[in-house]
Amino acid sequence: MKTLFLSIAAVLFSLFPSTGNSISPEALTGAWETTFKNDDGREVHAVAIMSGGYVSSAAYYTDDNSFLYTMGGSWKVEGNKIIQTYEFNTQNSEMVGKSESNEYKIEGDKLTFKGDNRIWTRVDNGTGGDLANAFLITGRQQNGEIVERPIRARKTMKILSGTRFQWIAYNVDTGEFSGTGGGTYTTINGKYIENIEFFSRDVNRVGASLEFDYKVVDKAWHHSGLSSTGNPIYEVWTPRETKRNY
Repeated sequence: MKTLFLSIAAVLFSLFPSTGNSISPEALTGAWETTFKNDDGREVHAVAIMSGGYVSSAAYYTDDNSFLYTMGGSWKVEGNKIIQTYEFNTQNSEMVGKSESNEYKIEGDKLTFKGDNRIWTRVDNGTGGDLANAFLITGRQQNGEIVERPIRARKTMKILSGTRFQWIAYNVDTGEFSGTGGGTYTTINGKYIENIEFFSRDVNRVGASLEFDYKVVDKAWHHSGLSSTGNPIYEVWTPRETKRNY
């Protein structure tokens, strides 16, 4: 498990070029994926999303789609290293609020990491969908009115590349993890469609497709339809503001 943790940490902390690599951070925006064998020999598929100044990584077993881990947070670049500050980490909650750094190398659409022989392949470059960014839920409709939800330690973030999405519910003060899910998405003619590839709370929801109405109002994403449990929802998601140091 220690080997797995170190290799996954490299994913999150290494999404930017090292010395001598002229590719800009903006060029690495999007989603990346890899497949590898766990310590017990089971095949694992992992996806990392970098969008809006935040990074998330999630993995699940390919044989039964069961959830394995997720971790992520904000980042900044200093010299030839990316410094990642954890907001959530299901493998080691004691890392929440702490920072780590690592180096990587990029060649074309392939990422490799110092001390790790796994190869990550680009899924997209942040284009394709209308909602590529990192959002926090800030409001819900109740009795026909939008009720604001203050930003607190208990957060629900949704991070999207051009084709991939992940939501994560967590508490930055306690390190508590409440759930996550993700997969692919499209935005066409005001319709946002999610295709679920992993779901930590109920693997039986994997394979489902959910269709919602969406619109962007003053940069906020208004999201309405039926949830994965079949209940009507109307949510407001606000882009996260972050100061990035390239």
